This record gives sequence, structure tokens and C-alpha cells, in this order.
Amino acid sequence: MLDERVARYQTRDFIEADPISIPHRFSRKEDIEIAGILAATISWGNRKAIVEKAGQMLDLLCNQPYDFVMNASARDLEMLSHFVYRTFQQDDLPGFVRALRAIYKNGGLERIFTPRQGEGVKDCISMFRAQMLPHLSQRTHKHIADVDRGAAAKRINMFLRWMVRPAEGGVDFGLWKGLSPAQLYLPLDVHSGRQGRLLGILTRKQNDWKAVEEITAFLRKLNPYDPVSYDFALFGLGIFEGMK
Repeated sequence: MLDERVARYQTRDFIEADPISIPHRFSRKEDIEIAGILAATISWGNRKAIVEKAGQMLDLLCNQPYDFVMNASARDLEMLSHFVYRTFQQDDLPGFVRALRAIYKNGGLERIFTPRQGEGVKDCISMFRAQMLPHLSQRTHKHIADVDRGAAAKRINMFLRWMVRPAEGGVDFGLWKGLSPAQLYLPLDVHSGRQGRLLGILTRKQNDWKAVEEITAFLRKLNPYDPVSYDFALFGLGIFEGMK
């Protein structure tokens, strides 16, 4: 059943109403990465609202995210304080731009998410948080998942799916080669967690990092090379088919 749902939902038709449509507006690698991490960061709530607000965010970056991140003046950053989406408030977008500038001056996002010997994805997510936090206000810290304290890191894992999974399906980008699809973790949220429990592939009640590890371990048995492909199946069962 899950493989059939992957084939059904992993198509170009999936993109239009999904936050991944935001990085699909760009062709330059760095633009895709920055548009992706920003869109993923505000990906909670109604998908239509997410896509609309992420589009407004990119408009404020003059639809040239990498050039803006690297060259924005203090006045430019001040103008970003007008962007608000739910708990993502006035301090947050300017802070993200400052943090991303520092990251790209030191090798970029792909470098952070390329595991060194003995490391895994969880270590990279921790490193990303460590690299971001010095440039953010205290209240902005909550927008960077803390996997060391058990966070599921749904939005970061979703971003990694976008960057790493192959582009053949027409949805994800396959931009990064330092991580393989086999290493990725499911972007676990309320919908995929509910479907996982209904299907008997997730027993843990909390949607936390231990639950991410549990459900991903099961999915790796089904497809050890690309376990996160089942994100499409679980999403479709929950959102489009209303499986209860």
C-alpha cells in the first residue's frame, strides 16, 4: 500500500500547493538552499497560508535570496522586520539572514549538513543549531529544533529531504551529495505520526526524536536506500485520503 501511495503522490502535481514550491522558483543552488530553509522554517499550519507567506518572505529578499543574504545593508535588514507569520515575528527573519550570511561565509549549508566521520544526520542538525544561534535573538531560538533535547526536527528533516532525495520524481532536488537518501529521517509531524500509529509502524505516543528514529527504522526495512520516500505516502493518507 505504501509504495503505491508513493507513486501516486510523488509527482509534479504535488509541488504547487506545497512549501517546496518556494525553492522550485529558483535555479541557482544557493538560492534553492536559502529559499528552502526559510520556507521549511515557517512550515506549520495551513499549507496555502505557508506558501503565501513564504512567497512574501522571498519578495522581501527581492527574490534573490543568496545575493540578499550576502549583501543586505542594515537598512535592508530593518525592512525585514515587517515580516510576521504566526510565532515567526519581527526579530526572526533579520536574524535568520544574519545567521545564513555567517554560514555562507564559512562554506554554506551543505557543508554543515555533510557528516564528518562517525557523525550522522542528528549531529548535523545539532551543528546547524549551534551555527545559527549566535546570530539570533533569544526568542528566535525556538525556531531551530533542538534534537539534543528530543525535538523531532520535522521542518529540518523536510528541508533535508528536499535537498538530498533524487530529483527524478520531479519533487525533490537531489542537490547535495554529501548525504545519501539512506541516511535521512522522516519529517515526522502530527499527520505522519497519526498515520504511522494507525498502520502499526509507530508505537511511541510522543512525536519526538525517538519516534522519528522508530518510524524511520521501520521504513528503512521497506526501502533501505530511500526510506523517506514514504513521507509522500503518509502525507497523502493523512491529508488527501483522510485515513482515520
